[in-house]
Amino acid sequence: MKKIFFLLLIFAACSKKNTVQKPQKTDPKTTHLNSIKEEKLILDDSLYYDLQKAEVMDQNDILFNGKLTRYFNLKEFENVFGKPDSLILMSKEEPCNYEFENEDGSKDLEDKYIYKDGSRFENSKDKVAVDEFKFTDKNFINYRGIIMNAKTTKNDLKKYFPYAIENIGILDVYDEGPLEVITLREDAENNSEGHIMIFFKNDRLYLMHWWFPC
Repeated sequence: MKKIFFLLLIFAACSKKNTVQKPQKTDPKTTHLNSIKEEKLILDDSLYYDLQKAEVMDQNDILFNGKLTRYFNLKEFENVFGKPDSLILMSKEEPCNYEFENEDGSKDLEDKYIYKDGSRFENSKDKVAVDEFKFTDKNFINYRGIIMNAKTTKNDLKKYFPYAIENIGILDVYDEGPLEVITLREDAENNSEGHIMIFFKNDRLYLMHWWFPC
């Protein structure tokens, strides 16, 4: 199965005002995934992205394929997405963090990634969480009653995420090439250190990913 992975260290906070600058390349070993060969965010040198102005996409407002929230169990996974295409142990991928790691940062040896139709899910025992979601002919999200799918364009989303779309960046993604990307906050109170990254290909929704700093 062809793997599609994303840059996870795209934006780094550079001031108390939550602005972000054009980042430098980083060692792939410091990223969440170890398959990144090159990391590059292409932005105008004068551009600063103010995270406080970025719109919020609360995971509680998202239904994957109109049925599942971000967290569910294995039976629900198979009912909605079908049988996995492949499974890879976390211990093999060596992510710096993930949803189901232990409080002390340790990771259970049986925890794994589930791959299905270009999407990636985190799995620990019976628990599953969406990590990367690829928009396909059958994979979509219902966001606050709005259907967003592989036919949704940047212009369609501008009414919902105007600041993010106006300040869109370009990311050189391994095995994909340059993709346009926007970053959204996870909650209005900024309690989360993570972001939601949404990628576009040929002007249309392509992938979404939950990013969290190591």
